[in-house]
Amino acid sequence: MNAFILAAGLGTRLRPLTDTMPKALVPVDGKPLLQYQIERLKAAGFQRIVVNVHHFAEQIIDFLNAHQNFGLDIRISDEREQLLETGGAIKRALPLFSDSSPILVHNVDILHNLDLRSFYQQNCAQQTDATLLVSQRTTSRYLLTDDTNRLLGWRNVKTGEVKGKEGEQAYAFSGIHLFSPSLGSLMENWPDRFSIIDFYLQTTLTRNIHLAPVADLRLLDVGKVDSLHEATRFLQDL
Repeated sequence: MNAFILAAGLGTRLRPLTDTMPKALVPVDGKPLLQYQIERLKAAGFQRIVVNVHHFAEQIIDFLNAHQNFGLDIRISDEREQLLETGGAIKRALPLFSDSSPILVHNVDILHNLDLRSFYQQNCAQQTDATLLVSQRTTSRYLLTDDTNRLLGWRNVKTGEVKGKEGEQAYAFSGIHLFSPSLGSLMENWPDRFSIIDFYLQTTLTRNIHLAPVADLRLLDVGKVDSLHEATRFLQDL
């Protein structure tokens, strides 16, 4: 099983911690976020993991080397020259994966109670081109779907902007999704840097881009310094 950890972000909301380290190495309950994600993926059965790097990239590379890649096949997708956003990051990283099996894409700063193995296997069996983990929770931006959970559009509540079409249901995206490498050929004409949501909204017209709502999903975005204490409690509760 393949996984892609998005760890290249600047982590501006976590300053001043990220003035001297990458967001991926910010500790929560005594353990760097990146280590927490890798260990969860390893326990779920993922063998190859790609990690993208940009901000303090050398620190992440040295950290992985110091831990012998946690006994896994871990590859680095280098974005030191330019941050590529999630769409561009996936496009850059695709050649680093070993086969054509789906890739679990996971933000480094998302904590949750999801069974990663179950999510991966169940949605692989659905044979969709992409599956986005979502839930019904309050957010400023929603993904819109029809009654079959096919992605239709995107809505920004604060600005009123809508991309694509309105839908029957609105869900909050978790930052976790399953991506089929078969979509890679459709990325060839996209620029180096682009939003994966924009890509999915265009691609859903011809390919199967679906949402996977999870009713009992507990999720925490470790995006701010204030959230670090909450993250410690969150992990202890899990």
